[in-house]
Amino acid sequence: MATTLGQATDQATKHLINYRVDNGVAVIEMNDPPANTYTYEMNRQLDDAILEARMDNGVYVIVLTGVGDKFFSAGANIKMLASVDPTFKYYFCLHANETLLRLEHTPKLVIAALNGHTVGGGLEIAMAADIRIARKDAGKIGLPEVNLGVLPGTGGTQRLSRLVGKSKAIELMVTGNTYSFEEALELGIINDIYERDQFMDNIMEYARQFCPPNKASRAVGRIKRSVQTGWEIPLESALAVERENQQLLFQSDDAKEGLSAYVEKRPADFKAK
Repeated sequence: MATTLGQATDQATKHLINYRVDNGVAVIEMNDPPANTYTYEMNRQLDDAILEARMDNGVYVIVLTGVGDKFFSAGANIKMLASVDPTFKYYFCLHANETLLRLEHTPKLVIAALNGHTVGGGLEIAMAADIRIARKDAGKIGLPEVNLGVLPGTGGTQRLSRLVGKSKAIELMVTGNTYSFEEALELGIINDIYERDQFMDNIMEYARQFCPPNKASRAVGRIKRSVQTGWEIPLESALAVERENQQLLFQSDDAKEGLSAYVEKRPADFKAK
């Protein structure tokens, strides 16, 4: 590996991920301005933050964003990739895949707040979230890796094709073009676009609707798990996953409250875990 010990130590000790919890919402910020490009060290810290949010019973929703107002993330740090050997590159991609799968497998809703340009590996990270909301006129989106002579290697070929369909995904990746957030909305890559002013305030307000007492957090999490687990397995097996998740919910206090509130014609008051 061509990186020096000093360079590796520098990155290892740098604060590359910001983490905080605000009224049931864990906010994870990629923190390497201006472009919030990621290295192995940033992914290690991101992995730790995902696990911290997963294991915290006071966290119901995860919001993932970038520091600043120019970039959500421009993807992998190209200087870092140019300085390491092919074996390191392989394990770097493997770890990134494992980290994003951990994000998908966590039974808590994940919202990607796209505060700026979301390209390459940045879009690959965003596609591992459950919902993507972009800041109006804040940047471009796309997978331009073909222009570097490589493919989107952190889940891009697989997640984009599941979002927009096989043929369209191939077109978007082989052209290597980037698109406006409005175009991405039409393509189905993102879910919504919010105004520039108070963008994160509005994201947080949106996220809190999925926290108690507004929503049954267990039901939100189990809906996510049912979809994520069932997506790639035969229908009969996926229906079994759905039934098992439903049975777990039937046994919960949330279901008792929800059903009682419906019968009594009152708003449900879901409790924290």
